Amino acid sequence: MNVLVVDVGGTGVKLLATGEGESRRFVSGPNMTAERMVAGVKELTVDWRYDVVTLGYPGPVMHGRLAAEPHNLGPGWVGFDFEAAFGCPVKIVNDAAMQALGSFQGGKMLFLGLGTGLGSTMIVDGIIEPMELAHLPYRKGTYEDYVGIRSLKRFGKKKWRRFVADVVARLSTALEVDDVVLGGGNVQKLKELPPGCRAGLNANAFEGGFRIWDSGRYQQASAPATIGS
Repeated sequence: MNVLVVDVGGTGVKLLATGEGESRRFVSGPNMTAERMVAGVKELTVDWRYDVVTLGYPGPVMHGRLAAEPHNLGPGWVGFDFEAAFGCPVKIVNDAAMQALGSFQGGKMLFLGLGTGLGSTMIVDGIIEPMELAHLPYRKGTYEDYVGIRSLKRFGKKKWRRFVADVVARLSTALEVDDVVLGGGNVQKLKELPPGCRAGLNANAFEGGFRIWDSGRYQQASAPATIGS
C-alpha cells in the first residue's frame, strides 16, 4: 500500500509518498482553503502513485475529524469531505501529533512544534494525546504569541529564544515528562536546545504519517489512539 503524507502548515504544504526520495512543497497562507489545498496536492503529485492519504492538520482533530477551523489558514475546512476530494481513504491527524508519532522512542514524551504557531502532543506509555497548549494564557497573551513566528518577527531571535526556553521549562516541569522533542521549522533558529530536549527532524512528520497506516503500531479509534511497542 502506497501512502501519500500531506503535512499542512500555516506557510506551506509538504508532501511525500511511499517510495519517493524527495518531498515536495507549495505555499499555503491565510487564503488557503481545503479545496485549494487538495487542488495543489493533486497538481504536485500527478506523477506519484498512492492508495491512501494521511493529512496532518494544524488544528484540533477529534476521532479523525476536524474539530475547529485553522488559525492561520483560510475557512472551509471543518466538514470538508477529504475522501471524496482525494478519491481514496484519508486519515486525519493533528500535525504536531503526526510529527510526535514519527519522533517517539518510548517513555513519557512531550512534543512541541515551533512553526507558524505552537503545536503540542504528549505520548505516555504508548498512548498519543494531541494537545492544544498554544492558546493557553502566558504573559500578556498566549504561548503561541511568544514562541510562534509572530514573536520571532516582533521581538527578534534573542528574546524569542529566551521565551522558548522559558515555555519549555514551564511545560516540561508541569507535565513531568521524560523526553522533550522540539520540532517545526524554527528549531534551527535556536543557538542551543533547552536542557533535556532533543530536536525532531522535519522528516519525522512524514514517518508519523506512514506509521498511522500500520495497524500493528497505531490505532485511531474513539478512545485515545495507541502505539504498540
